[in-house]
Amino acid sequence: MQQLMRQAAEMQAQMQERQAALAEETFEGSSGGGVVKAVVKGTGEVLSVTIDPMVLDPDDPEMVGDLVVAAVNQAIAAIAESAAESMNPGMDLGDIDLGDLGGLLG
Repeated sequence: MQQLMRQAAEMQAQMQERQAALAEETFEGSSGGGVVKAVVKGTGEVLSVTIDPMVLDPDDPEMVGDLVVAAVNQAIAAIAESAAESMNPGMDLGDIDLGDLGGLLG
């Protein structure tokens, strides 16, 4: 029983280390063939959004918004993918939602 508890504690410590490392990483997403780029920290904090001026159409401002959302979502998906890859393959993920970064990093 003690060995099982020790293994669980080690697994928890490894998970916390990976979460701390993930929080410091940055991830980039892009959309529209690269005309919009978003950089997001592993915590989910959006650090920057870059928009190529050629995509700014005063007659269609919603398009830029859609491109920004797509770029940010792509970067957030990269965070979830990185988190999933770093987990122990033998670990039962149960009900963990990798899209819920607050729960993953909280």
